[in-house]
Amino acid sequence: MKPLVLDSSMTNMGGTFYPTGHVFALFPDEDCVRQAATALQAAGHQGDTAYASPEVILQEIVHTLGTADAPLPSVGAEGDMVRRIADLAGKGHHGLLIAMADKDHTDTLVDAIAPEGAVTAFYYRTFIIEDLISQPADDGPQSVVVGTHAAEG
Repeated sequence: MKPLVLDSSMTNMGGTFYPTGHVFALFPDEDCVRQAATALQAAGHQGDTAYASPEVILQEIVHTLGTADAPLPSVGAEGDMVRRIADLAGKGHHGLLIAMADKDHTDTLVDAIAPEGAVTAFYYRTFIIEDLISQPADDGPQSVVVGTHAAEG
């Protein structure tokens, strides 16, 4: 597991955090993140992982909202996801960015990270963000797909 270094490949055209092909999960503490990374390896996960402390999340990821709140029309939910991430990081949660390789499956990923304390996990795919772990107050389905672009079909 390497430290998270935000670069332009992890943002959309508007500059908002949108790491296509990755899952971003949040955990109550750093130990949970490390245990989740180990559980992913044990489950045969192929993609790289990167750790983000609450400070890095607030300084790097949340900072990308600056352009999302501009007075331009927004067709996506990426700003809402960053706000949810900001809320959890503000409460001390740590992040794990997980690259999804071709042979990786979200069910296997959730089965590996949920027991390690994952509070939420967002799978950033082209045109949609999939919420892989439902919130405790949410009685809805395990997987909720949130459309993020008007061109989505």
